[in-house]
Amino acid sequence: MAKINGKTVPEADGMSVSGYIASAGYVSGRIAVEYNEAILPREDYDKTIIASSDNVEIVEFMGGG
Repeated sequence: MAKINGKTVPEADGMSVSGYIASAGYVSGRIAVEYNEAILPREDYDKTIIASSDNVEIVEFMGGG
C-alpha cells in the first residue's frame, strides 16, 4: 500500500497523482509533490500512477505572515 504524507493510503494504489490530489481535496496550484524522494514535475501528475510500494509527500503552500 502506498504511503502518502507518512500514512498508508490503500485507496491511492492505481490512481494517478492528479486523481489522488483531486480526491483528497488539494488545490493543485498550491502544492508540490515529492514522489519516491524526487520532486515530481507538475506536467507528470496525470501520467504518474501510484503503486503500492510508492512514497508520496504532498506539501501545500499557505499564505500568511
